[in-house]
Amino acid sequence: MGKIAGGRRSRSSGDDPAGSDLYGSGGPDEAVAFIAETSRELSKIAERHGLETLRHLLDMTQLEAAQWLRNKRRLS
Repeated sequence: MGKIAGGRRSRSSGDDPAGSDLYGSGGPDEAVAFIAETSRELSKIAERHGLETLRHLLDMTQLEAAQWLRNKRRLS
């Protein structure tokens, strides 16, 4: 995995600009579910390392994603 300044991965010239291979090609529901799950796991890591502000932000991200999914299902 290549890195550039700022900790971002460098992209090869053949990469899909939308990142569909890495993050899936599903719609917004899939993306929000992925964000909710990933932010929950990252929050656990932040807590384990005493990164309370980062943990709090990740928890808020998870809550927002879960709320979005609940609202979406309620409207369907």
